[in-house]
Amino acid sequence: MIHETYPVKMDGSQPYAGLTVYIQEDYEELAVSDRPLVLICPGGGYGFTSEREAEPLALAFLAMGYHAAVLRYSCAPAVFPTALTELACSIRLLRRNAENWHILPNRIFVLGCSAGGHLAASLGVFWNRRFLAEAMGQEQETEIYRPDGLILCYPVISAGEFAHRGSFENLVGGQTRALSEKLSQPVMELLSLENQVGAHTPPAFIWHTFADDAVPVENSLLFAGALRRAGVAAEFHLYPRGGHGLSLATWLTANRDGAGVQEECASWISLVHTWIEHQ
Repeated sequence: MIHETYPVKMDGSQPYAGLTVYIQEDYEELAVSDRPLVLICPGGGYGFTSEREAEPLALAFLAMGYHAAVLRYSCAPAVFPTALTELACSIRLLRRNAENWHILPNRIFVLGCSAGGHLAASLGVFWNRRFLAEAMGQEQETEIYRPDGLILCYPVISAGEFAHRGSFENLVGGQTRALSEKLSQPVMELLSLENQVGAHTPPAFIWHTFADDAVPVENSLLFAGALRRAGVAAEFHLYPRGGHGLSLATWLTANRDGAGVQEECASWISLVHTWIEHQ
């Protein structure tokens, strides 16, 4: 296995920003050669990246036969669009190494939990935008940044009525006016991703819990509704019970106090396996 961490250095990146890859070796005696890859963006309110939503998820996808990668993106005091450019850079790195690493370049899925879901969905809606191309210093071949699918686990989506305010406070860092001027539009309006969905947005697998009292389920409902109106295929699972930040929802990703286990929600990982296989 190739298990390496590659620094990701973009404008505004924090020193710790990096992409850790888990690339399964290609052996002559195996029928499987090139594999899909799931790139994971952990949650943490744009204040940190949760280890509970990092390597444990990568290992689960490895067990399914996929390659995996984890992006520990820059959080506060870094502001938008730093983390987004780091994710775009990571996708570019993976596609440029697809042949050597035996990655199927048209089957790279981006998974995000909570605020990481906002980051993943941001790339899904912004991959072809001029502001991202300019930030990447590459106005041609923007298709290289497009995820082939989004996996959104209890995602932060909206900066409106149902916003997780802490995530957006960290993401803009008190620079609302400056960012709005730089982007030539109100930044909080831009960051309400339900308003940015179009036919260019990749298909999505989304799950949330009705009882989530940190990031309201309306975030997922708004995004799913926007996908529906845009004619983009989506699979959406709503579980009646369970708090926020469940990760695998089993004892493998439980908090030290025992929280984070919700047996009925653990089915999401097998459901997303089926979804990936049919993309």
